[in-house]
Amino acid sequence: MAELPEPRPALVVLPTFNEIENLEKVVAGIRAAGHHVLVVDDASPDGTGELADRLAGADSGCVSVLHRPQKQGLGTAYKAGFGWGLERGYELLVEMDADGSHLPVYVGQLVASSRETGGLALGSRWIPGGSVVGWGPARYILSVGANWYCRALLRMPVRDATTGFRCYQREVLEKIDLDTVISEGYSFQIEMVYRALRLGYRVTEIPIRFEDRVAGRSKVSRREVTKALGTVLKLRLRNGRY
Repeated sequence: MAELPEPRPALVVLPTFNEIENLEKVVAGIRAAGHHVLVVDDASPDGTGELADRLAGADSGCVSVLHRPQKQGLGTAYKAGFGWGLERGYELLVEMDADGSHLPVYVGQLVASSRETGGLALGSRWIPGGSVVGWGPARYILSVGANWYCRALLRMPVRDATTGFRCYQREVLEKIDLDTVISEGYSFQIEMVYRALRLGYRVTEIPIRFEDRVAGRSKVSRREVTKALGTVLKLRLRNGRY
């Protein structure tokens, strides 16, 4: 009996802006897990883009770089990265932060869940088994409150709609139609879960340990979170609850 071919690696999309202190370790962890990497760099002034080019040169075909001329927002970086991956035939596409807060050890679990269900797998901090390390009370309350707000307004059966660690099946992204996504920043995560559910795809949550970045500063501002909550209200008024 002929052996079945090994499934193609997933593509992990890493948006970067000033992540030179973290990028190499994150890329090494993803590659050790057997998956491919696309770094989407927004002209980082600290040299992150140049480092990404060196990593790609040392691991040709498995690590790639997409350079953008300026900082344009997290959502647009993911849309650009997903479009790049879809054009090249990837069946599974992973979102992941490049700051070290998302541990590569969970990539395999997210990929397996998405492959099994044909939908979207979320790395969740707020289900049993999930945890957060390194946050103060204010950030903890902000994240928990934002997710409560999403559930209350949109009636989504998801505990962590704001997580930036997740895996999509190709079909989910194609049916969502990335060109129609209205969010550009933090709210991109929420809108993508909402639209996947409305299209009838299964959304599963995998517990993860989230570790706050050691080097560099968080890119998520309170202004960005406030804007995201406004986008949730727009989704509710425009489309109703899930």
